[in-house]
Amino acid sequence: MNTLTQSLGIFATQPIDHPQKEAALEIAKTGFIDTIATMFAGSSEPVVNILEKHYAQFASSLKEAPVPFSGEMMSSQFAACISATSGHALDFDDVALSGHPSTVLVPAILAEGYLCGVSGREALEAYLVGYEVWANLISKEPDQYHIKGWHPTGVMGTVGAAAAIARIRKLDPQTASTALSIAASMASGLVANFGSMTKPLHAGRAAANGIEAVRLAEAGLTASSDIFEHPAGFLYALSPKNLVNLSNSAKPIGEQLHIVGAGLCIKQYPVCYSGHRTIDAILDLVKKHDVKLDEIKQITATIGKAQASMLRNHKPKTGLEAKFSLEFAVACALLEQRVGLSELTDEFVLRPQVQAMFSKVKIEITDVSCPIEPAFSYADRITIELVNNKQLDSGEIRFAKGNSKNPLTMEELKAKFMSCFKVFQTNAKGSQINADLLFSKLNDLNSLQSLSNLWTI
Repeated sequence: MNTLTQSLGIFATQPIDHPQKEAALEIAKTGFIDTIATMFAGSSEPVVNILEKHYAQFASSLKEAPVPFSGEMMSSQFAACISATSGHALDFDDVALSGHPSTVLVPAILAEGYLCGVSGREALEAYLVGYEVWANLISKEPDQYHIKGWHPTGVMGTVGAAAAIARIRKLDPQTASTALSIAASMASGLVANFGSMTKPLHAGRAAANGIEAVRLAEAGLTASSDIFEHPAGFLYALSPKNLVNLSNSAKPIGEQLHIVGAGLCIKQYPVCYSGHRTIDAILDLVKKHDVKLDEIKQITATIGKAQASMLRNHKPKTGLEAKFSLEFAVACALLEQRVGLSELTDEFVLRPQVQAMFSKVKIEITDVSCPIEPAFSYADRITIELVNNKQLDSGEIRFAKGNSKNPLTMEELKAKFMSCFKVFQTNAKGSQINADLLFSKLNDLNSLQSLSNLWTI
């Protein structure tokens, strides 16, 4: 019988034969569309500029892959790191598996897939491999990673990216298992860095490290053959309460496709996903009851413990901090009746009217977790107490708009895509790209002969 480490290596390299495969690839396509949009929109963020300058120091004749929004050719690792960081810089990218799978997997696949000349379908299959490896590993631990301080995007994303690139580079099972084992020792990402530039770097380093792990395995670097199941290995090291369940009821990897059940949640607001149901509830209550600011005595938000650990900034002073603040999400939704990129600025956050609202927000915790996404409560709830003692109650908010169980239409997805490219073209100072043509190519990614054709627009 194969070990978990061996099974993951085999899965990463063997054809996927599953009756739901085509449905799974359609979901993966959504991940490509949304990530490329947020990647372009985030390309002018300071963290991206810092990385571009940093990697320029190491420029060489190694021109393997482009950074799509700049056209700069560099090593695939550097290109993947910059692109993945950009995709996560605005915190507008999709969510699943207690993290952000697409902003890690898509840039890694785009970079290494460009170098290896893979087709659109091969790229989608590589994404599916990375997603399923991530899903399998995170299912082995019932304790919430965020509460322990781990950011799954960096921790699980590094291994998922290595699995995707192992498929791209057509590794044999043993070499793929070694690559995953190497990636396991490269994995990291800490929740305490939420609200800083390092948070999106978690995605960038995960994408780059996944590529490097595969390259090192190909070069002959050795690693443990039981890294994921060993008592001193990956899963147990991340489980201080020793709750790892290697014999859980989940089917062996490949027998079910987690992506069909869990899907991808597309963000409508460029803030931590933990606050999206709250924003939906506030906007709905304001619309229904025409709530005036001077009528509000207190707002109570009931959310899950892990969500609260992510929404850690109770008195944010910057746009970055505000992305991880439930108080800001509530204040912004009440004041502007929207939460968009234009509100996530230092200037807006520091407005006296915004700051004054924070003290009116109270957070309560529910211990009832969601069986689909355990990092979230089963449902969030908002109550607004008015000065006349009247209470407005949202009731249970089960799924935010854009959630895989409450999905966007293709028209709504395209609207977000086009809005992201409008941001890019504004910030790029005249740089032009045919966003309509790019969207069409991505929407038909399954038929694209080569990933390099994406950028011939």
